[in-house]
Amino acid sequence: MAETDAKAKAQQLAAHAVELISPEELEEKLAAGKPLRVKFGMDPTAPDLHLGHTVALKKLAEFQRMGHKVVFLVGDFTALIGDPTGRSETRRPLGPAEVRANAKTYLAQVSRLLDVGRTEVRFNSEWMDRLSMGRLIEIAARLSVARLIERDDFEQRLQAGQPLFLHELIYPLIQGYDSVELKADVELGGSDQKFNMLVGRELQRAFGQSPQVVITMPLLEGLDGVRKMSKSYGNYVGLTDPPEEMFGKLMSIPDRVLGRYLRLLAGAEAAEIEAVESRQVHPMEAKKRLAWSVTCEYHGKEGAELGQRYFEEKFQQRVVPADAPVFRVEGELWICELMKQLRFVASNSEARRLIGQRAVRVDGRTISDPNFHFVPGRDGVLEVGKRRVARVEAASGAARRGGPR
Repeated sequence: MAETDAKAKAQQLAAHAVELISPEELEEKLAAGKPLRVKFGMDPTAPDLHLGHTVALKKLAEFQRMGHKVVFLVGDFTALIGDPTGRSETRRPLGPAEVRANAKTYLAQVSRLLDVGRTEVRFNSEWMDRLSMGRLIEIAARLSVARLIERDDFEQRLQAGQPLFLHELIYPLIQGYDSVELKADVELGGSDQKFNMLVGRELQRAFGQSPQVVITMPLLEGLDGVRKMSKSYGNYVGLTDPPEEMFGKLMSIPDRVLGRYLRLLAGAEAAEIEAVESRQVHPMEAKKRLAWSVTCEYHGKEGAELGQRYFEEKFQQRVVPADAPVFRVEGELWICELMKQLRFVASNSEARRLIGQRAVRVDGRTISDPNFHFVPGRDGVLEVGKRRVARVEAASGAARRGGPR
């Protein structure tokens, strides 16, 4: 019975994860009946957390509800190095004062998702500041240079002739050693942290500990729909963003990532996501559901109402000029072709460029997908920049279609 229960719990905890290393080890740890120590580390490289961080934080909350101990590790020491993960160049190191200031904001923000009273908060400067050179050499002796440069981003930089500094090689070693100090049973993080977390398993084995289970979570694309959400890319929705800003930002996401946002941030079921992705549900309505759910979670019902009201007044209910041309088409029309036929642009390439600059809106929502098709009856008003506006209506006559599907 205990084994069956452990298997079911392991499957539940693996839901939405990219990878679990390994299911058998997690089941074995759960079957032992002891609360697990679940490590999650964050370097305080910026003062605010964003919605991308909440994907992992929600999974940590799930562990807490099952009675396990979440160990929230503030990487105040590793932040001084700078995580090289996913970087094509050396990250700018932060000063101690900047790191301390950023770290102060984290706990208040994390408390929106975790029960801080049942969370063990640690700082890796606790052991790294007192680590002797002899001990560091002992730790380093457990990991080969060949193993370190297996990392894709390290290998790519070396092949491209980009400099790779010694302190960057030390970063995964220190993150892995954190797991030894904390005696972690599980480490959870974004899929880009897989290598660093696997180093933790190796070092735990080397120091006589049972290796931690590794759970990697999906990386949420930012508002551009391409790169992962990050403050440094400017494509983020911050947990401390005012409700009007949070709601508005979520309404601007590209349609192609709407399903992932609904699943990872709003807990939508597969049927709802399928309805959105198959266009049974209008993207505008789905985004309102998403924006309401997320804004309500962090700002309450009043905040969600404020955000929605502000969005609708500013973007949806603004007056369309009376002399705006009315363009009638039958069936859907590629957005670039529609812009050309309206003489808003001279070419498809110009249309694509404006879409890339986020200067094209349909019914108030920014269009970032150059393959978007305008459907009269579902979509109504096209705006390009501040001055080019047209109503598009369905017509019985034939209309030219254009562009790729």
